[in-house]
Order: sequence, then structure tokens, then C-alpha cells
Amino acid sequence: MKLTFLGTGTSQGIPVIGSTHPVCLSENSKDKRLRVSVLISWDNFNYVIDCGPDFRQQMLKHEVKKLDGILFTHEHADHTAGIDDIRPFFFRQGDIPIYGHQRVIENLNRRFDYIFSDENRYPGAPAVKVNIVKNDQPFQLGNLQAHPIEAFHNRLQVFGYRIGEVAYLTDVKSIEPKEIEKIKGIKVLCVNALRIEAHHSHFNLEEALAFVEKVQPDVAYLTHISHHMGFHDEVEKTLPANVHLAYDNLIVNIN
Repeated sequence: MKLTFLGTGTSQGIPVIGSTHPVCLSENSKDKRLRVSVLISWDNFNYVIDCGPDFRQQMLKHEVKKLDGILFTHEHADHTAGIDDIRPFFFRQGDIPIYGHQRVIENLNRRFDYIFSDENRYPGAPAVKVNIVKNDQPFQLGNLQAHPIEAFHNRLQVFGYRIGEVAYLTDVKSIEPKEIEKIKGIKVLCVNALRIEAHHSHFNLEEALAFVEKVQPDVAYLTHISHHMGFHDEVEKTLPANVHLAYDNLIVNIN
């Protein structure tokens, strides 16, 4: 299995438009972050978790020619706004499977009605095959099962996903112990860490590290990172040996 970090930034990305913050002015490629998304590949399968506004750029960068489905964590724009750019995959493959909470699918239906509506379909619009995700109900992805992991983004329910020995959670602020049990001892954990200071709807660095300690993965990668976290190379030096800041285009191979 191969894990590719397509984007590791927040809703604004890094650099932030018009910002003169030192991290936004950094010339280190690891300090430049597209909106958060990850590609999980194994055998001949390619699944993406979230497709934000940078989805097209990310697919081109990694020369992704086949997409077996998109798993949505929640409905916010930085995780969903790229759905229109599935059309090249649709033209080659037909309807693209998507997976998400009923609430998320309904939100996408309202915002992208021309994709979801069977009536008066816009010529050239892509189409999707909807799969509703429910907590405690694993579902099949290719020849593997995906396990939804429920968490909360302030008061908004979000889903993380465990696929094989990889767990991916983003935009998490709180999570129940019973959900943590589903991923304890996993090989690779990916989790959000927005910045050093506390935030009302995201783990900060201290909270993310405390979460990693509870899960006890072999290795953890922090993602959904803002410029307020600081310079990548400087923060990386402060982390435990098995915890790393993810960065755009990082590839992790899992046996």
C-alpha cells in the first residue's frame, strides 16, 4: 500500500494570499501546502480522501489516470470543492463512486445539483455513484474493507477512515474512546495538527501529540497544517521520533 499526501494545508493553503507571514514567504517546498487530501493506492486501486479546490492540480502532479472513488470526511469547501474536476475520470470510467455521511451527500447535492440530478443533466457534467457511510458499518473498497472512525470538528460530525493498516483523520477536535479503540496500534496514523496555539475546532500540536500517544501507532504524520505552526524543518526537530510533519507530495509505503 502507498500513501501519497496530495495536500497538507488548511482551508487557505500556504502561502496565504497576500500574507507577509515568514512561513508564507518561505522558499522551502515543505512550507508550501495545498488543501488537505491524501491518495491511498494498493494493487490496482486508487482512492482519494477528500477533493478540495486543488484536486485538479494534485491529480496532474501525481499523474493519476484512474480513480476508484472519493471518501469524504465532511462537507467543508476545502474538502469538497474540487468535485467538478472528476470529469476526466468520469469520461474514461463512467460514474465515479463517492462515499460520505448522508448529511455530506445532501450538502453536495445542493451545491452541485448538476452532478447529482438525473433531470436536465448539463451536457458534459460528471456523474457519481453515491455510497452512504454509517458509523460502525465497514464497507468494501476494492479488495479491502474501510472502517469509518467518527469524530467531531467542534460540533460537526466528521468521519476518518481506517483502510488496512492506515488511519486518516482530519479536522478533529474531539473523539470518543470507543472510536480510538478502532485504530489503536495501527501502523500509520495521519491526523490534523493546525498550529501551536489552541483552536476551537481543530487539534493543536499538543492535542495531536496526546492523541498519537493514545493510539500508539508505529508512525504518525501530522497534516492540515497552517502557517501558524511555524517552519516545517524547525517544528520537525521538536517532535517525538515516530511523529513527523507531513508535507505535500510525501509518499509513504506500507508493507
